[in-house]
Amino acid sequence: MDPNQQPSTDAFQVGQRVHFAGQPRRVGKVKYVGPVEGYSGIWVGVDWDADGEGKHDGSHNGVSYFNARGPKTASFARPHNLSSGVSLLEALEARYRTTSTKEEEDEMYVLSARNQKVSIELVGKDKIQDKLSRYEELTSGSLSYLGVSLPGSPEHVSSALPNLKELDLTGNLLARWEDVGIICEGLPALEALNLSNNALSPDITLVPQLSGIRVLVLNHTGVIWKQVEVLKDSLPHLEELHLMGNNIREITPVSATSVQGFNSLRLLNLENNCLATWDEIIKLSQLPSLEQLLLNNNDLSRLWYPDSATPREGSDNAYETLEKSFKPFNSLRGLILGGNNIEDLESVDSLNSFPNLTDIRLSENPVADLGEGGVPRFVFIARLAKVQIFNGSEVSPRERKDSEIRYVRLVMSKSHGSPEEINRLHPRFTELKKIHGIEDERPSIGSSGPQKMSSGLISISLKCVGASMGEKPTLVKKLPATTTVGKLKNLCESFFKLKSVKPLLFLQEEGSPLPTLLEDDMASLIELGVGNGSTILVDEFS
Repeated sequence: MDPNQQPSTDAFQVGQRVHFAGQPRRVGKVKYVGPVEGYSGIWVGVDWDADGEGKHDGSHNGVSYFNARGPKTASFARPHNLSSGVSLLEALEARYRTTSTKEEEDEMYVLSARNQKVSIELVGKDKIQDKLSRYEELTSGSLSYLGVSLPGSPEHVSSALPNLKELDLTGNLLARWEDVGIICEGLPALEALNLSNNALSPDITLVPQLSGIRVLVLNHTGVIWKQVEVLKDSLPHLEELHLMGNNIREITPVSATSVQGFNSLRLLNLENNCLATWDEIIKLSQLPSLEQLLLNNNDLSRLWYPDSATPREGSDNAYETLEKSFKPFNSLRGLILGGNNIEDLESVDSLNSFPNLTDIRLSENPVADLGEGGVPRFVFIARLAKVQIFNGSEVSPRERKDSEIRYVRLVMSKSHGSPEEINRLHPRFTELKKIHGIEDERPSIGSSGPQKMSSGLISISLKCVGASMGEKPTLVKKLPATTTVGKLKNLCESFFKLKSVKPLLFLQEEGSPLPTLLEDDMASLIELGVGNGSTILVDEFS
């Protein structure tokens, strides 16, 4: 049966998932079945999943038939232009046993030098097609966007796909958890299941048995943590759970302050949700095997380690009642926090308290945005004692040493408070001075100007990259650490004999994908973290 074959007209019901005939990626929900004023026959009103797929908001000629998600997400269609979907095995047949017609093969040609059609023969096509059509040999299958709405008989599925371990059902018409359970029942070897972009029902009346599943992907399905808790006991071997884009705002354990169970869960993906307070994340701290926690693109503004420290402002102190027999986040090695609203260095420093955390992402947060008062990469590396991968780039031993020395020098050049105040603002400062043997020098201001550290020379490489500057050799210069960006620009004009060119300076740092613009002409090199061996790119205003 073709996956676009149409069911009978009376098959359409309000609430049903459908796709447009011949366009299985154009998926929506039936909101109305009946007459439309001014037109004959029965019409089906559909609210499409994708914005801009429709023509109106559920109203036509001043009559409101249903309420759509948006002003242009709804349309009316004749029943024969919609599909209510197919079974799993029908979709399998369409995906893996489709053969080209003679007409299609006749259209496969190239033009010769004399503009004559030369037919193409696909070498090995029959062998590949034969292998794909032997379902019993399939271990991985993709049935994405084929209009799957029914599981079919578990016995038939099991006999057809006895060895299937991975199944991708992205973008289909599945809505009932009961049907998901039937599919898993018919696939005894199944370990990885992707149900992304299926609008799954929030009501789980019959909990499916998913005991063999190790990887479950539920991105953009509307599944929130309440449903996860219902499914928990049926997923005893789950290792990866993906819940991206589900508008999750809170983590809601059933009967405890923190989430219990999920003893095998190693990776939890909560990216692109609406989590706004770290108290919600603390509820995940007792998961014993959790190694990777993905929280990109939420609304988190502060974070801390849930120990017995003084409660943070705005916290509901949920962590105080956590089980003390297990160290919070004990197995966590990767914490991915890009695209949030973190802006304080106290949150950054708290990451040192996580016992085994070595992979951290903080890109696209205010604290990492130099244009918003954030700090450069070397400051993060210096403040984070255990980080081995930062923002996706490995931190080499050389980069760590250079970053820590530059950081200590930066603090010494800018800090004028008491030692206690300095250590409060820079918790690793004293430790790093001892590690690298840096004496506690304080600049003295007198008739001869700033001394010692402030007047020390640093060796930097200056490299021209401007299009109109021509090829110029890289220069290595020793300059005072107190040289300002504005002064260095003037020196570059002299060094490279630049005429009618206004230079732009960028700091190129190891591990950073893009160089950092040095835009504050009054800032000194040491304040910007420029140290021995740094490379400055000299560009031009375009």
